[in-house]
Amino acid sequence: MQNKNPKQAIVIGAGFAGLAAATTLAQAGWRVTVLEKNESPGGRARVFEAQGFTFDMGPSWYWMPDVFEKYFARFGKQVSDYYELQRLDPSYQVIFKGPEAVDIPAAMSELRALFERYEPGSAARLDAFLEQAAYKYKVGMNKFVHLPGRSVLEFADWEVVSGAFRLDLLQSMHTHVAKYFRSPQLQELVEFPTLFLGATPQNTPALYSLMTYADLALGTWYPKGGMHKIVEGMVQLARELGVEIRCNAEVREIVVENGRSTGVRTASDFFAADAVVAGADYHHIEQQVLKPEHRHYDARYWASRTMAPSSLLFYLGVNRKLDKLRHHNLFFDEDFGRHAHEIYEQPQWPSRPLFYASVPSKTDPTVAPEGQENLFLLIPVAPDLTDDEATRERYYDRLMDRLERHCGHGIRDAVVYKRSYAHRDFAADYHSFKGNAYGLANTLKQTANLKPTLKSRKVGNLYFTGQLTVPGPGVPPSLISGQVVAGEVLKEN
Repeated sequence: MQNKNPKQAIVIGAGFAGLAAATTLAQAGWRVTVLEKNESPGGRARVFEAQGFTFDMGPSWYWMPDVFEKYFARFGKQVSDYYELQRLDPSYQVIFKGPEAVDIPAAMSELRALFERYEPGSAARLDAFLEQAAYKYKVGMNKFVHLPGRSVLEFADWEVVSGAFRLDLLQSMHTHVAKYFRSPQLQELVEFPTLFLGATPQNTPALYSLMTYADLALGTWYPKGGMHKIVEGMVQLARELGVEIRCNAEVREIVVENGRSTGVRTASDFFAADAVVAGADYHHIEQQVLKPEHRHYDARYWASRTMAPSSLLFYLGVNRKLDKLRHHNLFFDEDFGRHAHEIYEQPQWPSRPLFYASVPSKTDPTVAPEGQENLFLLIPVAPDLTDDEATRERYYDRLMDRLERHCGHGIRDAVVYKRSYAHRDFAADYHSFKGNAYGLANTLKQTANLKPTLKSRKVGNLYFTGQLTVPGPGVPPSLISGQVVAGEVLKEN
């Protein structure tokens, strides 16, 4: 029997975490309204079209397909009900110093052979590394990331007690990897997935070798039409469940009476709520939207947090085919340690940056006009830097020099569409703290219940979700975060 007086939830932000929370609450019988600041849903995974090109604005890697399958399965759905997946082979290309370009194959037999070429005997060590990483993935993705991080007692009956050493919670990823591989190229390849967590391998718990397992064993996938197809699927599901999504509706105030929120205000409306889930930038909601007496962290706390990097992005339409590039390309042809130092230790614009190039039109002809390419470039950079057009152009020229050298032909003159995006855009579009791109770094000191809490300590029915709280940055963690916070709302309201 349908509840005649369902409870009302307001979800702030229509990113992955917000949509996951909204759908989970709606399935439980709540009436849910999602209020989105921007003109379309998706958060950092928005999309735009220009001159026949379709650009995903943010996430471009589809890893951990089981997380998406489990999410849709809880509603009796399948991924294939909403979008078509394709496994990429090669998964991606790495351009090492030299420069030396290496395709990372999807088949494990070919991957083992590749490791052997760099370091005799390393195929067997890869097997051992992935076996341990598979255990971490099973425990980490089935249990660890689903803990709300509100008390150390959550760990009392968890496998972490009996398997603490196997989970490597206190050892760094860099130390862990060095036990298995001596080749600098193999070390960089195995450590690469931790870059999605927003910290150096030296400061990332070795637990996150589960990311390398996701990369090398579970594979790199692509939703035909682009990553925004995931958002479109989630929006369709939300509407099937009765969720109302309002865009161009930025929340300006969370109204609090007697220690609980009664609702939120936009510029023109008030929305009553029995619970509020904030999927927008945590720092912005707490430090700008909430009144001072309702904040549970102060400015010093936020200043002490280690943020994940920001990014300098270029969205380019190119009127010719690009030789020697794959769908995903990692340019590791400069010193990784130096670039990381200039992000985390002495924040500055990098002197000789690594970068990432994505050409989804290599896989998907629908994202570019015939005979042309959709090119997405990304440089990880420190948050909170001065971001101006002259700086962006300087780095654009540097990337073009390296791309043209690698491809063996000109590209600049073939660029028919160009848009850049960096700190000030992240701040303007998402109220992103310090203009970061990924949220809070998953460092040793910012893991699990050491992250900002998902429930307000001052407002009894205010919850937080997304990449600044548990379980952390990335698309699959954000998807899980929304479901976890919805579970807490349902238990307590």
